[in-house]
Amino acid sequence: MILLPLQPAALFDSDWSALPKLACVAGEPSGDLLAAPVLSALNQIPDMSDLEIYGIGGPRMQAEGMRSNWPMETLSVRGYVEAIRQLPAILKVRRQLIANLLNEGRPDVYLGIDAPDFNLGIELQLRKAGIPTLHFVSPSIWAWRGGRIKKIAQAVERMLCIFPFETEIYERAGVAATYVGHPLASDIPCESNMTLARERIADILSITPAELGGKVIAVLPGSRGSEIEHIAPIFFDAMAILTNRLPGEKLQFLIPVATPRLREPLEQLLQKAKNLNPDIQIHLLGGEADVVLEASDVVLIASGTATLQAALWKKPMVISYKVPWLTAQIMKRQGYLPYVGLPNILCGEFVVPELLQDDATPENLANAVLDWLNSPVKVSQLQERFAKMHESLRRPTGLLVAQAVAQTIDIQRRKTSV
Repeated sequence: MILLPLQPAALFDSDWSALPKLACVAGEPSGDLLAAPVLSALNQIPDMSDLEIYGIGGPRMQAEGMRSNWPMETLSVRGYVEAIRQLPAILKVRRQLIANLLNEGRPDVYLGIDAPDFNLGIELQLRKAGIPTLHFVSPSIWAWRGGRIKKIAQAVERMLCIFPFETEIYERAGVAATYVGHPLASDIPCESNMTLARERIADILSITPAELGGKVIAVLPGSRGSEIEHIAPIFFDAMAILTNRLPGEKLQFLIPVATPRLREPLEQLLQKAKNLNPDIQIHLLGGEADVVLEASDVVLIASGTATLQAALWKKPMVISYKVPWLTAQIMKRQGYLPYVGLPNILCGEFVVPELLQDDATPENLANAVLDWLNSPVKVSQLQERFAKMHESLRRPTGLLVAQAVAQTIDIQRRKTSV
């Protein structure tokens, strides 16, 4: 798809009876993060200020003027077992949403942001009804569930891909696709400043930079309640092991709390850790994931979008994940790649360790973190690899997606005005 300069006047011909409408759905915090720059870019396109945007989104999208008609948290689940528990509520929201979009809330275009299990079914129904559908962020068909591309071909008019290798896969399957880059690659600078980041962290914690001295380890156990339940306790035990093994290093652990509702269970784990070892230095911060990552020497992290975030900050990391046994067996049987972490997938090899399921023990995690702390040459080589990856992902993503949306609205409204 070649994105041409917009013709704003055509978008808002005075003969058209209604202002243009965009419906979009993000199903989890990572989708909210990805979509917000798109809505911001739409707001910057001339004559797009009257665009009505509604559907399901998080606080970042709402801050850009979107009206979220249902809570995004209903959709924020990961794994088969977890989704089954939440399935009645998810299906109810989807039925209500489809009914609304096919009737009084009929949009000029629908933009699904990630969340393929939820969005593809909606997109299929809307496309059958003549509503153009765009999907931003390809499902991981290159990693697992490749047969899903047949449903995508029926449901999605154009796939907006965030990784460069994805467009060829869709073109071979006859699906229109455009590479738009990854927004995080533009948001995160190519060069970081660890000193300034640590000064900012110290200011947030109301301590001096000297008190934050020593080695800083960022710990990101996930953004969902199920992840805190299954992964966070193991991460806290790993932090305890590291503190005991390096008593003279003054280790500092920084945990950016992804959402307010996760603070209480993390505070409980923190209190338990301090009861067992009063010397352990663990700090919970309200969000601030980027500054925490920039300030860190090593990252202990749950598999997900945040691993790419850490790679763009050029940080050595240990990736881990743990889900219920049944969920793990289902995912294992449908997987195509030997890795799950985005840095490894993009590099095509294990550049950082992945410790999953039974391998995700506190001892193993602590050993893997220590290996990075003791291997400066290996860290330097990894940073060079991540710098090349960063450059390949840098595009004006929000603007490219916004242009695709605006042009699709233009085409659709021209059709309906004839």
